[in-house]
Amino acid sequence: MPLPTRVSQIRDPDVASLFSEEDPEKLFSELQEIGHGSFGAVYFARNTKTGEGVAIKKMSYNGKASTEKWQDIIKEVKFLRQVKHKNCIQYKGCYLREHTAWLAMEYCIGSASDILEVQKKPLQEDEIAAICDDALQGLEYLHSNDRIHRDVKAGNILLEDNGTVKLADFGSASLVSPANSFVGTPYWMAPEVILAMDEGQYDGKVDIWSLGITCIEFAERKPPLFNMNAMSALYHIAQNNPPTLTTHTDWSEAFLSFVNACLAKDPIHRPSATDLLQHEFLTRDRSNNCIRDLIERTKKIAKDQDNQSIKRVKKMLISNQEEPSEDLQQDESNDDSVFRRNDTNSVESQHSNETMSNAGSINSLQGGAEGGSVVNGKGRDVRRPIQRPSLPSLRDRGVSPAPSLDSMLSISSIGSLSLGGISFGSPYNSYSSVSSAMRVNFRDRPNQVSLTSFVHRPSPLWWQLVHPQFSSETSSISSSITEPETPTSLHRAQNSRSDSNRENFRTIRPTSLVTREAKEHESVLKEQMTGYKRMRRQHQKQILQLEDQLSSEMEDLKRKLDKEYDVCVQTNAKDLEKLLQKHQWESEKKNKQDLVEEKRERKTQAQANDAEMKVFQSKQKKDYKHHRDQKKKEVESYNRRDQEEHLRNHKETLVQQQSRDEQALVKKQKEKVERELRKLKGRLLLDRHAKQQDQIREEIRKRRDAKEMEQYMALRHHDQIRAMELSHMEQIQALRTEQMEKQFSTELTNQEEYNRKSNNELAKKHALETKQHPKNLKAKEQSIKKQLRETLKVQEKQYKLLASQILSNASRDQSREQQKSILKRLKEEQHRKMAILAEEYRHRAQEMLQTQSLKLTESQERECTDLSENLKKEMELLNDYQAKTRLQLQSQHDREQAELQERIDLRRKKLEERIDQDTKQLIQMKETTIHNFLEKQKEEVAAFDEETARLGIKNLSIEEIRSQSYGNTSRPQSMVIVSSSDVDGSIMMSRFSRSESSTSAPNFSDI
Repeated sequence: MPLPTRVSQIRDPDVASLFSEEDPEKLFSELQEIGHGSFGAVYFARNTKTGEGVAIKKMSYNGKASTEKWQDIIKEVKFLRQVKHKNCIQYKGCYLREHTAWLAMEYCIGSASDILEVQKKPLQEDEIAAICDDALQGLEYLHSNDRIHRDVKAGNILLEDNGTVKLADFGSASLVSPANSFVGTPYWMAPEVILAMDEGQYDGKVDIWSLGITCIEFAERKPPLFNMNAMSALYHIAQNNPPTLTTHTDWSEAFLSFVNACLAKDPIHRPSATDLLQHEFLTRDRSNNCIRDLIERTKKIAKDQDNQSIKRVKKMLISNQEEPSEDLQQDESNDDSVFRRNDTNSVESQHSNETMSNAGSINSLQGGAEGGSVVNGKGRDVRRPIQRPSLPSLRDRGVSPAPSLDSMLSISSIGSLSLGGISFGSPYNSYSSVSSAMRVNFRDRPNQVSLTSFVHRPSPLWWQLVHPQFSSETSSISSSITEPETPTSLHRAQNSRSDSNRENFRTIRPTSLVTREAKEHESVLKEQMTGYKRMRRQHQKQILQLEDQLSSEMEDLKRKLDKEYDVCVQTNAKDLEKLLQKHQWESEKKNKQDLVEEKRERKTQAQANDAEMKVFQSKQKKDYKHHRDQKKKEVESYNRRDQEEHLRNHKETLVQQQSRDEQALVKKQKEKVERELRKLKGRLLLDRHAKQQDQIREEIRKRRDAKEMEQYMALRHHDQIRAMELSHMEQIQALRTEQMEKQFSTELTNQEEYNRKSNNELAKKHALETKQHPKNLKAKEQSIKKQLRETLKVQEKQYKLLASQILSNASRDQSREQQKSILKRLKEEQHRKMAILAEEYRHRAQEMLQTQSLKLTESQERECTDLSENLKKEMELLNDYQAKTRLQLQSQHDREQAELQERIDLRRKKLEERIDQDTKQLIQMKETTIHNFLEKQKEEVAAFDEETARLGIKNLSIEEIRSQSYGNTSRPQSMVIVSSSDVDGSIMMSRFSRSESSTSAPNFSDI
């Protein structure tokens, strides 16, 4: 997706709220470059609405890694919007224009690094304490809000006119703490930052380390290891002891203690910002105006240096004198060698405290890649084709060119000078020539003061002293260079007033610093460092992406397994519910069947009783008839009355007897019916108990099977998660190993490139020295010749004087031949002495040649040896660092594997404990269910026996019914008959278990 060029194109409302919709080209005017870095350039500008001076940081997010740059811009803007503290730089707004973010902040006059740049000497302890006090207050605020600056150094500690110290440059800051990104400036990095991606995370203690390095920078004008390659410095910091103050033995114990506390290698032993604010070094008495006094002294020194530069340039412009061509060529060649050295070593041009001499001196400037006129090493004017903007010439604008400026092509405090190849002497100079020359990317070198810096600088200019009209025009040119895009910006630049600029734009930055910074970020070695940081960040990004991907895979697997487990649990619950419903239905069906069976038994008994009653009544009729006939025979002898009386009595007796017999039969039948029904109910109760036992057994078996299935699935899921965790660990560690090898390869390549460039640079230096050696020898030889000529002249004068004296003193009687003979002897003596002088000259010349050649050879050999030893030490340091890093990574991998295995074992142990607990709960539930079931059956059996006894039915207990109905061997083995004597539930449980085992059903104890 293309990145936005204006705020209206941002779809995310949260991101869009970070930027203002105003056009920065119209909102800000008088843009003047005041700094440069890898991100872009920093400008001083004025808000046209409020008239307030601000610092604008232009950050392009186009081209390579544009998305990453855009995210960095968003992060920095978010950070600045959240920071509100008197010791942190104030946020003014952020604007978008054509893939460039304009980040506006409050303007400060300079940094602590600028003070060191101008002062050329270390700061005093009170000044260091005052700066550290304010800086620590800002760091305390950041750390209390879980923020990390991660790039604390003198260059990022800004100063205001009133002496307030402010932390700036939050491009490397972290919004969270702890963090593990590889960011910062190499020499100021804490060990845990360098090893963050290998050993873990870090917190705000890294800023304390950087502050300690900054204190050494204040005390020694440079951080430790600054003479070392930046990559080698990283390896040194990561594995060696913390640095200490190496110079100036008069530092107080409090200051030494403060620095040592800040530079504790173990972050645990390093104090926090709050603790350091209570340190003796910061709490002791000091002047409240020490920073303001320091700023005033720095301003005075900078002003004096500018005045000296103005006087020197004015003198050079007016004198219009040229150096001899031979010396010019020699000096230009020397300058070219300096250019070549600084071009290959531009990353070390940060050593401004060591390399920069008088800020007012002006050295040679060479044109860059854009073209223009430059002076080559032989003093010739080499023209390069350039594209000139269509602008009116100076003559068309009514500006008279400066007189006799051809000398600008070769003027220098140490030799020759070419100001970007600008031909000021021609009366037809135009804006295009001046503008194109100013747009040339000058080579970075110490002590240089570029014309662009002078034109951009709003303070009194050397050119204003020489030609005020041209000064005003060059001010317009500088604005047009800064803002070439729109006619509006050019119109504003043409109408700007230098007096207003001088009044509102105050700085302590040296005039050569901006040009040097603009060139530094183009250095090959700095590009290597930037690429190395980018690679480390890319590696971290790849690790995070892989971790997110693997985490997503793990979440998907866990979600899938949880769903599978939930489905299994729900299925088992549904099956159990169906089984319970089935048991309920079977119980209801059994109850209905029992009622039907009882009705059938009643009906059967009633039918049997009726049949028996009919037979009994038929028998009674027969007996009655038989007894009646027999009685009649017995009373035949009686009279009729007695006969009838006896028969009537006999009938009544028979009827009564039959009635009693019938009642006895009915009672017997009733008792029989009751007994049979009671026996039937007992059998039905036993059958129901047996069925309930089967149901309980089936339910418990179902619960056991479901629990076993869930436990098996949980173990299987554990194994799947374990396999994926091991696979993920293997992938992450493989990626780390691959990245480490790639990082090592890059480090070796960078070191080899650095070694090659160092050797090439030394070889070029030696070649130039060898090339210049004959010229130096020739100059010395010419000096000897000059001495010889002077001696010969003296001798010639002495000879002439002696000859004239001899001739004047000669007697007149000497002949002319005698005089000629005397003169001849004098001539021969003169020739002899001249020969002796010539021989002495030859010996002196040979001796000088041998001595100088020997010195040159010894010096070059010594330099080669020193360089070889230094490069060898750096390579050994790199190899040691890589070996240590490899061991640390392997140790980290072993530790991670052990921790993962420990987590897996702990999770397995917890799972097994849960399984054991579930098994115990299941057994307890089984025992409780069986116990309750048996207790219920015992209660039902006891109630049945009590009811039987209440009904008066004897010998019809449940045990007797079981014996009568099934016998001891033929009863169903699944039945458990609970008698009143079976009080112990364990006996019933053992019977229950034995009955289960006898029917090939799993025991409750197996669950």
